[in-house]
Amino acid sequence: MKRLLIAGGALLALVALVTAIGSALPIRHTAALESVFPAPRNSLYALITDVARYPEWRAGVERVELHPAAGRLRWAETGADGKILYEAVESVPGIRLVTRIADPGLPFGGSWTFELEDTPAGTRLRITEDGEVYNPVFRFLSRFVFGHDRTIERFLADLRTAIGS
Repeated sequence: MKRLLIAGGALLALVALVTAIGSALPIRHTAALESVFPAPRNSLYALITDVARYPEWRAGVERVELHPAAGRLRWAETGADGKILYEAVESVPGIRLVTRIADPGLPFGGSWTFELEDTPAGTRLRITEDGEVYNPVFRFLSRFVFGHDRTIERFLADLRTAIGS
């Protein structure tokens, strides 16, 4: 019984410590990664903006539902993290796309900025995440366990596979 109490106390202390550290971290973060793809800018941009086809090439995206809204690209992705609503807030074809999470009820939010630039080897794609993590425990995990750039890394790897490079 004494060991059970000690284990329970240690677990409680760990949760309290994680919560305290998470509370001290900033809610907002920025993460950015870039990669060069052997593909023309417009082809890469077309693949990124064809969200209906994400389940074909993005790991973890099981389904996409389009939600047209006033001429703006808007969609819901269903996957391991549940259903998340996104929308494009800026679009300059072949050059720049800014998307954001459009569901205020989630424990996280923010935007992704896709910037495409011609290079001698193809197209440089830079993705910048301006994210927010509201829950202190998730904030701790995002910062120290998963990393703020994990989702960007996965997207770039999936995109590389999709274009066959």
